[in-house]
Amino acid sequence: MSDPGAAAADGRAQPLAVVVLISGRGSNMQALIEASRDPALRFRVARVFSDKASAPGLEAARRLGVPAEALVAAGRERADFDRELAERIEREQPALIAMAGFMRILSAPFIERFAGRMLNIHPSLLPRYPGLRTHARALAAGDREHGATVHFVTETLDGGPAVLQARVPVRADDDEARLAARVLACEHRIYPLAVRWFCEGRLRQHAGRAWFDGAPLDAPLQYEDLRPCA
Repeated sequence: MSDPGAAAADGRAQPLAVVVLISGRGSNMQALIEASRDPALRFRVARVFSDKASAPGLEAARRLGVPAEALVAAGRERADFDRELAERIEREQPALIAMAGFMRILSAPFIERFAGRMLNIHPSLLPRYPGLRTHARALAAGDREHGATVHFVTETLDGGPAVLQARVPVRADDDEARLAARVLACEHRIYPLAVRWFCEGRLRQHAGRAWFDGAPLDAPLQYEDLRPCA
């Protein structure tokens, strides 16, 4: 794990290392990399891993100057894959692992190894719609609002303590693609913010709950309370 107290030669704190896991194009990964160029955010994306060699996000990360590699999961025992992935991650000594469209369910030993150091971004207002096809499910249910949630990762699929949400209205003319695009734009805002909070020491997981600024969160923070997300 990166040392939060490490300082650069000029006395400023070193940015903390973040490892990002992807399975596809990695648009949230790209948002994190681009946000990390602001020195005020105090984190850097050290490496990107994908469980698929064909993931477009691998080349996108490289174009942005971040090392990226595939560790292919297909055909492997889950325990063996998770063990190797964990060992590769540990080489980077990350403060945080950010899952960004990583579609593989990780084993309990992996999650325990990095407990409290894993965040995920999910395209729904959890606890509504864990799993897949969240936008279609929100439309089918006639929801008036939809959104995205950043949460800590636990063994429960999309069930870890929620940290931050952004909400968007569901419009009368929405289809799955239009709704997904608006939610994704909000994901790109809230994920770098949550990672920043973690790397500043403001956000933690403790005793099964998310804590922010030293107090437990009874409900996830709402991005709209901070700034609008249309």
